[in-house]
Amino acid sequence: MNSRLTPLRGPDHGQILRQALAVRAAGGVPLVGDERWSETRWRELVDAAVDADIPDEADWAVLTSGSTGRPRIIVRTQRSWDVAYPRLNEVTGIGADDRMLIPVHPVSSMATFAASHAAHTGFEFSVPQHSRLGAADILDATVLHGTPWHLSDAVDLLDAGCPSRLRVALVGGDRLPAELRSRAERHGISVYGYVGASEFSLIAVDAGDGAEIFEGVEVDIRDGVLWVKTQQMALSSIGGDGNWRRDGSWATVGDRASLNAGRLVMHGRDDDAILTAGATVIPADVEAVLNGLPGVRASLVVGVPSRRAGMLVAAALEIEGRVDEAFLKNEAAAALSPAERPRRWKIVRTLPRTSAGKIRRLSPEEFLRLAEIRPDIGQ
Repeated sequence: MNSRLTPLRGPDHGQILRQALAVRAAGGVPLVGDERWSETRWRELVDAAVDADIPDEADWAVLTSGSTGRPRIIVRTQRSWDVAYPRLNEVTGIGADDRMLIPVHPVSSMATFAASHAAHTGFEFSVPQHSRLGAADILDATVLHGTPWHLSDAVDLLDAGCPSRLRVALVGGDRLPAELRSRAERHGISVYGYVGASEFSLIAVDAGDGAEIFEGVEVDIRDGVLWVKTQQMALSSIGGDGNWRRDGSWATVGDRASLNAGRLVMHGRDDDAILTAGATVIPADVEAVLNGLPGVRASLVVGVPSRRAGMLVAAALEIEGRVDEAFLKNEAAAALSPAERPRRWKIVRTLPRTSAGKIRRLSPEEFLRLAEIRPDIGQ
């Protein structure tokens, strides 16, 4: 049994993050959960953590579900986060005078990393008043640390004329659409997309000219899969390692990647690949094209069973405003190879997301159950 572990969850997300920092400062190991989970589910996770052999040097126990919705507990030291903050501040210009908006649910390691960043650097942080960002949330914040979804909400408010002091956006958890970056930059916001994982923290940061390997991180591409060596590595995992595999001081979570002139290019998870009519399609590559189409807020690509092809590429588009569905399909067809072109389409109001705001990978059955809207109605 681990007496240092302190489970925390509740509807006041700012209070929960501050309690987590207080537990950590007192020598405890905070474990933040989601207040929307059933008591049974939460108790199972807490019991698994309490009964686990947590290393004595552990400082944080953070939950990660990636995009699958199946939580695991990642155990790490405070130092594994602290080593990243000075360089991150140098790259982004973040300092003690800033105020960070953390719109990600505190169950996400992104939120606890951001709150710890505030404590380490000495700046204040805030959380949204509601589940979606409002004008009051962005009024005094100078930095936003969230997902593309959260940045899109902030930019929508800025486009509508809401006043704000936002000048920096740290964006992780999902691929950052180029159009969204441009919209944010037109409002004077410097956008830093980053490649990371709960197991590794920051791997590379993209200021607009490609993802540059983060200081102190080494990468190795082995058969198209990204392996990482870093001081930011977590200690262990409770509830199974998932895709986390280690080889000495190197480790991977199965992300497909390549290097282009020293910049890291991500191609999605190896186990997400869709085998269709003898071809291999990586959903992230297709989603990158779909996310660049006008009116598309986000996309999700999955494989659905087909008697003839084995699997068919299927796409769901979360749209904003009114869109011309035929135009979107034609534009996608022109930019994608024949194997990558979706054969089934759904236009939806909102794609399912994890607690961190990251689009959740769906099974074929879940995809087929997605509720559609008429694209001419839009949002």
